[in-house]
Amino acid sequence: MKSRSVEMIEVAKIHVLNPRVRSKRIFKGIAENIMNVGLKRPITITPCHNKVPGKDYDLVCGQGRLEAFEACGQKHIPAIIIDANEEDTLVMSLVENCARTHHRAVDLMQGIGLLRQQGYTAEEIGSKTGLSADYVAGIVHLLETGEERLVTAVEAGHIPLTTAMQIANTPDEEMQRMLRELYETEQLSGRKLMIAKKLIETRRSSGKAYHERGSGKYAPRRAVTANEVLKVYKKEADRKRLLTRKAEVVSSNLLFITEALKSLFKEDHFMAILKAEGLMTLPKPLSYLVHGKD
Repeated sequence: MKSRSVEMIEVAKIHVLNPRVRSKRIFKGIAENIMNVGLKRPITITPCHNKVPGKDYDLVCGQGRLEAFEACGQKHIPAIIIDANEEDTLVMSLVENCARTHHRAVDLMQGIGLLRQQGYTAEEIGSKTGLSADYVAGIVHLLETGEERLVTAVEAGHIPLTTAMQIANTPDEEMQRMLRELYETEQLSGRKLMIAKKLIETRRSSGKAYHERGSGKYAPRRAVTANEVLKVYKKEADRKRLLTRKAEVVSSNLLFITEALKSLFKEDHFMAILKAEGLMTLPKPLSYLVHGKD
């Protein structure tokens, strides 16, 4: 595969070879970020080999960016053009999706903390990251007050940032009233309500940070420094990077197995052996990969 250049390409001429469904919330976030900050990274495309009517290029990666650009009314999008056949294009698209990580929130919050230490205001940080000033201010408040448990819960998607802010700013004796109001207004329900209750109990008995161990229900707690919080996030980010590398290995092995099975299934002798042994079925996910089904 030979890299060529970055060009402005007409959106309508790009064919999404390996489409995937994206949640409306994630799509909305991508579109708003592009509108506020601009496109941070070009999409990757290759000349179309399928001869799809009206399409000159196949999309390698960047479906969310492409669809967000189109939703914003843009007719052209910056694209890196590479030379790749259809098989390579599908593999690259698959690997990108498999290797997609979930530690962006960790890096983002760590970056917010560092920018705040350097003197940037919430509004300035928001303009640099494409986040709202209210969101940045909330994260900064949680970081500066040492709310390690709350920040981790927000990062993992267990509770909303607004709920974490309410927990941080509510006295212990008023927690039950606050939870009841969140439940009655349908801001928290089901699993998230149970998580919030457990988080409040743990935070009350063991402190705001993981390394704290209070001696009693209302034991005084040592203030947490920004460096200690950042060390925790660095450790968690390293753990997730390791998981990402393992996922990449699994993805590569799966691709090898899939291609090997495709080649074997073309061999008449191999198929005869399978029939003789009564081995004519595959696990459904593997069958879909081998036979190219969605």
